[in-house]
Amino acid sequence: MRLRPVLFALSFLLMLGLMPLLSAAHDGHVVYVAKIDGTITEYTADQFARYIDIAEMNHAEALIIELNTPGGLGDAMMRIVSEIQNSTVPVVIYVAPRGAIAASAGTYIAMGSHLIAMAPGTSIGACEPILGYAKNGSIIKAPEKIRNFYTAYMRSLAQESGRNQTAAVEFITEDLSLTPEEALKAHVIEVVANDVPDLLKKANGMRTRIPVDDRGYVTFNFTNARVVTLEPSIKDELINFITNPSIAYVLLNLGIIGLIFGFLTPGWHVPETVGAILLVLGLIGLGYFGYNSAGLLLIVLAMIFFIAEALTPTFGLFAVAGTVTFILGGIILFGSNGGVYLVSESTYHLLRIAIVVMAILLGLFFLFGAAAVVRAHRRKPEAGKEEMIGEVGKVVEDLDPEGVIKLHGELWKARSRDGSVIRVGERVKVVEVNGLTLTVERFEGGE
Repeated sequence: MRLRPVLFALSFLLMLGLMPLLSAAHDGHVVYVAKIDGTITEYTADQFARYIDIAEMNHAEALIIELNTPGGLGDAMMRIVSEIQNSTVPVVIYVAPRGAIAASAGTYIAMGSHLIAMAPGTSIGACEPILGYAKNGSIIKAPEKIRNFYTAYMRSLAQESGRNQTAAVEFITEDLSLTPEEALKAHVIEVVANDVPDLLKKANGMRTRIPVDDRGYVTFNFTNARVVTLEPSIKDELINFITNPSIAYVLLNLGIIGLIFGFLTPGWHVPETVGAILLVLGLIGLGYFGYNSAGLLLIVLAMIFFIAEALTPTFGLFAVAGTVTFILGGIILFGSNGGVYLVSESTYHLLRIAIVVMAILLGLFFLFGAAAVVRAHRRKPEAGKEEMIGEVGKVVEDLDPEGVIKLHGELWKARSRDGSVIRVGERVKVVEVNGLTLTVERFEGGE
């Protein structure tokens, strides 16, 4: 009976602790803030989709994306714009912190958002499409057809949001860049804010520049809004690191060098194994894969390592490499792609343990089980005439050069290999089988 007050108190405290979490899921004045920093890739599009999905599930007042990017892939950029414009929660692109830029693909993303804000000391623009860089470092400009497409796309985004179409087009045709003050004066952006609290204060009561999906134009209500920061996962940090163009380039080159060195020094296996992993990480770092495709690529590499371990049993290098890449691939594969997870978050945490356990079991199987099977297949046959080769018997009738020997309890007609005489009682080894006659030679080994 005395436990009841204690249990009641604990229950009350627990409810107090849970109330903020419960209210966060239903309070319309919750604002989510997330950061996107670096090159725009397919992984960035996955991150955007995940952040938007979290904001939608929790009925947030808005999602603020602090953006700092030099640009990136056109396909990923257009996917992000589509995600924003189909979101049921207003998405605010905030070019921040001070010194940040929203160049190239970042400008399109901003122009496609419901509201654009910039921190002092930032810039937006410089959207001329390029195909890459020449060996001497000069820019390879995109053909007129591609330029015209992106110009029309930018004009469409500006027209839909009621922003300055002339400046939007000049972002491409003139490679125009604007400071926050210039962008605000040119009606390209809506707010210049020092930080998120300042942004919420200045944007409070403003209306979205484009309709929010299924809701039409929405007026922001940031009064007493609670800010929730969405932190990138370790997986996101890893991907952001290897998608750095310099890092991806180094990984690709080291991978190729490792493969070449491995082929030139056969039998060691370490250079080609490390080279293969670095090469795949470099390909993933190019940014053309989403989380799922990158995960599948790593799992395929893991299967190749496991098969290599089975076909060419080593000291376990391939099995270890396969185990590591399988774990990485499994975790990335079941990461975000258009939602928080392909499976529920609680299931995902359990799934990570299952992935690790499965990878270890696969590694052990191929390290010991499959390798043993291959070694068994490589052994000489243990039945038939081939079994006799290499066996040792005893002469029971002089070989001069033919005679009889006893082998496995049976008497066999035998002939000495070099035609020499081998006396009764001497031991001989079978070197050839010709029908029912064994060709033998004197065996000098121990008992």
